[in-house]
Amino acid sequence: MAVEAGRQRVKGLGFSAHGGLDRLGWVDLPAPEPGTGEVRIRVRAAAFNRLDRFVLEGIPGVPVELPHIVGSDASGVVDRVGAGVTDLAVGTEVLVNPGLWDGTCEYCRAGQESLCRDFRILGEHTQGSATEYIVVPRRNVHPKPAGWSWGQAAAAPLVFQTAWRALRTVGELRPGETVAVIGAGGSVAPAAIQVAHRLGGRVVVVGRTAEKVERAVALGAEAGLVTTPEKPHDRLLWEWSRKRGIDLIFDSVGADSVPRSVRALARGGRLVVIGATEGSKVELDLKTLFWRQGSIRGSTMASRSEFDQVYNELVQGHLRPVVDSEWDWDQGIAAFGRLSDPGLFGKVVLRTAA
Repeated sequence: MAVEAGRQRVKGLGFSAHGGLDRLGWVDLPAPEPGTGEVRIRVRAAAFNRLDRFVLEGIPGVPVELPHIVGSDASGVVDRVGAGVTDLAVGTEVLVNPGLWDGTCEYCRAGQESLCRDFRILGEHTQGSATEYIVVPRRNVHPKPAGWSWGQAAAAPLVFQTAWRALRTVGELRPGETVAVIGAGGSVAPAAIQVAHRLGGRVVVVGRTAEKVERAVALGAEAGLVTTPEKPHDRLLWEWSRKRGIDLIFDSVGADSVPRSVRALARGGRLVVIGATEGSKVELDLKTLFWRQGSIRGSTMASRSEFDQVYNELVQGHLRPVVDSEWDWDQGIAAFGRLSDPGLFGKVVLRTAA
């Protein structure tokens, strides 16, 4: 942490103007101070998601403070606590839930924090985690599981809570049902495969390369299918299911995949959309949707209780973080660039200076 004219400042990986990777660099901001009910954490590792790439490019309707630091996930050491925080000691090793809610609206009062009218995500709506110090509410801070590395702790929070809510709560997955995860790589698919398997689903994963599909199958999928121009994923899933269709489809791809996923649904099947990495505008065949009595559902992040549920699963070893790669602090720009690599499988982690 630098000191400038008597005021502490921190360095972070970020940008001062939206655009491509060429806009990314090191930015300098005042050091954050914890307020009432807040905790300051000395970041030891930050992890990136494809969300960070969209934030850099600029998300329509989502203004950010400039300069802006990227990163939603973090692990580190409690450095300072604000007034009212009496149950967390300085020096505690922790990880961070990146979902932020106000705790006062009707959704929060009902325990549906991810529906909060003021719901935000660390690094998207606020300054991010790829920096020296961050400040978050006490309720967002959880002990780092014993035996985990800093990288593992940073890799888990966002993707596992997303997969847990999408499959268990929104998708209403029941043991024995078929579950298709569209996309074998990236950061969220490895988490979704494990969660679906843990919840008792018969998991099939669809990807574009045999190598990534094989790695995905090793995480708990019953089968792996490789798409080709002649056989897109709807045809592959229809054949795999013996023309029955899939009970629950987990799709984060978007424009090209969602119409095909609808065609692959079983009668009464559910398609849960958690992202749109390849476009958000779709054209659907509604006849297929209503005739099969299927549904399309959206899901984002998780409630506080859902985060606690999946956190306990992680602590107990039923689920495990998948790290694509770890990078040293001075390799931050190259680490971020890995998000666009077609070989991405798991989370990209940036280790901060100790």
